[in-house]
Amino acid sequence: MRTISRYCFRLLFVLLAGLQAGVIAADDAPEKFREVSFRATDGGTVFANVYGDGKHAVVLAHGAVFDKESWHDQAVKLAKESLQVVAIDFRGYGKSKPGSERGALHLDVLAAIRFLKQNGAERVSVVGGSMGGGAAARAAVESNAGDIDRLILLAHSPTSRPEKLKGRKLFIVSRGDGSRRSVERQYAAAAEPKKLVILDGNAHAQHIFRTQQGEELMKHMINWLNSNNGEL
Repeated sequence: MRTISRYCFRLLFVLLAGLQAGVIAADDAPEKFREVSFRATDGGTVFANVYGDGKHAVVLAHGAVFDKESWHDQAVKLAKESLQVVAIDFRGYGKSKPGSERGALHLDVLAAIRFLKQNGAERVSVVGGSMGGGAAARAAVESNAGDIDRLILLAHSPTSRPEKLKGRKLFIVSRGDGSRRSVERQYAAAAEPKKLVILDGNAHAQHIFRTQQGEELMKHMINWLNSNNGEL
């Protein structure tokens, strides 16, 4: 028993020493983020989780059955690519509050873009899934030229003016997703530069991350965000 006790004590001492010296690998520690809030133009309040501090920032806009926490794994991977990541909670989700305009989710995306640019981001890109993709698309239509650098739409809810989408546009949808035809029509109407990726399977938007296609989806996203001119 004394031998076991001495061994346990020694192991604890080594672990504590390793932590103090920074020997424990960063990948073994929980990834850090901070929660912030900012206002939309209609008075709504948006809460968001911020990862990293790169000059190229990415807004993550969740689907109807998700929230800002649902992006955690993807946000960590993007932050490791030297990107600053802001995962927002849409109005009515978490602590985010609606403003005077009913259902104006695109204003939450635009507020996130404005927050990032006011805090030093040199470029801002937007990723949206399903409902959040629709909000991201409308934001890209109504934004000023240059506000959105890259736009990634994951099986997004259609926007009424896809030809007005700004930025370098990547459309992604699963082959068996019921929204595929809608996405293809939106892609066809959008102006260049643009790219359409159709993945195997039938998972919808953020649900793809939970499938065997999740890694491929992340690879497409990272390549699009990191390439100098948008990989076409």
